[in-house]
Amino acid sequence: MDRALPAVRLRVPTHEDAFTWHHLFDDPDVMEFHGGRAADLSVYEELTARQRRHDAQLGFCLWTVTDTSGRVIGFTGAQPWERDWGPTGEIEIGWRLGREHWGKGYATAAARETLERVGAAGVRGVVAMVDARNARSAAVTRRLGMRLAETFLTPVSRREAHCHRLDLRPATPTGNAG
Repeated sequence: MDRALPAVRLRVPTHEDAFTWHHLFDDPDVMEFHGGRAADLSVYEELTARQRRHDAQLGFCLWTVTDTSGRVIGFTGAQPWERDWGPTGEIEIGWRLGREHWGKGYATAAARETLERVGAAGVRGVVAMVDARNARSAAVTRRLGMRLAETFLTPVSRREAHCHRLDLRPATPTGNAG
């Protein structure tokens, strides 16, 4: 039985969020499956700017996640998979939280909100690429109802990555009533 999930809010990231994300993710545990070390601030500045463009063009992005007090705890959302390996051209959902926010249900709550939003934007299906060793993220994919569909070998680190998939159903009913 699922425990009650915490309330979260998702919003388009601001330029200021780049500084917060940089601080939240400056932790070897958080970055273990993302290169092992913190990215430069400029990476987060570019990332937040790209997400604002995605939101304007696609209607979804990697949103800033806040708790009910308004405190930024990380990001979650969706964006096109733009690498030349893996599920190229598909919409990937993902999440990353500051270490102090792990194990409280925030990632699952925010990812469920993401699924609702991308479904409402007309996305028919999503993928989540997860490092094969990342048990926490794999657990989130299971709670979302995703299924392991493919395995890839990452080109640089040569690590196994699992591609989880979920088909999203249209929100409008089909057929005739009456």
